[in-house]
Amino acid sequence: MNTDKLSIIPKITLLGAGPGDPDLLTLKGVKALQTADVVLYDALIDETLLDFAPSAAIKIYVGKRSGEHAFEQDAINRLMVDYALNYGHVVRLKGGDPFVFGRGYEELDFADSYSVPVTVIPGISSSIGVPGLQQIPVTHRGMSESFWVITGTTSGGQLSADIAQAATSNATVVILMGLKKLPEIVELFKAAGKADLPAAVVQNGSSANEKLIVGTVKNIVEQAQKEQVQAPALLIFGEVVSLHPSFKSLIKPYASIA
Repeated sequence: MNTDKLSIIPKITLLGAGPGDPDLLTLKGVKALQTADVVLYDALIDETLLDFAPSAAIKIYVGKRSGEHAFEQDAINRLMVDYALNYGHVVRLKGGDPFVFGRGYEELDFADSYSVPVTVIPGISSSIGVPGLQQIPVTHRGMSESFWVITGTTSGGQLSADIAQAATSNATVVILMGLKKLPEIVELFKAAGKADLPAAVVQNGSSANEKLIVGTVKNIVEQAQKEQVQAPALLIFGEVVSLHPSFKSLIKPYASIA
């Protein structure tokens, strides 16, 4: 390609694709993809979104998911800047929202060190969007005045210490990337006296193969194992889960027990 480097105007758009359903991409996100010269996209992205980009645009999978990295974060940062300097508009397409456990600021900061301008287009975070699609509000008057959004696993592979603190509150607790540590998480809620607290697990939220498991702290591990729930999955702990219609049918067998 005989490209005139002087005509290239480097820029990067950090774009949140939402929780999975391609229809949940924002209109502003569509417009960004339509002007992309390069698209760097993550795992869990519905690849039909790439159809919004020009056919001549370079499309590169840089997928990152638990235990399975196509590229390390440092390599992604460098690719992003290199393509911006050499081709122009790079759309960094990320699942959910770039700034909710998406390492978006790390990419913004790296681009800024090379004086490449960055625009951020938020996406619907699975932490709010997925419960909402299940008609489970993260806040509800008289039931939950706040909510925590916590990573189940820290960068060091440990369980987040914030979960133990959250378990003692009356807030709704939404945990991302925590399915593998669900038994440990449940023990923290039990230790806080929350064995009967409503709980839910949502696998592949908003996608065609979505799966919802509803129970309580004391039985949610058994329920998830029985239904063979797999990652990616989101965990919800809180009284708001009791608002889901399936929870009402779940507790009926126990209603007559004195």
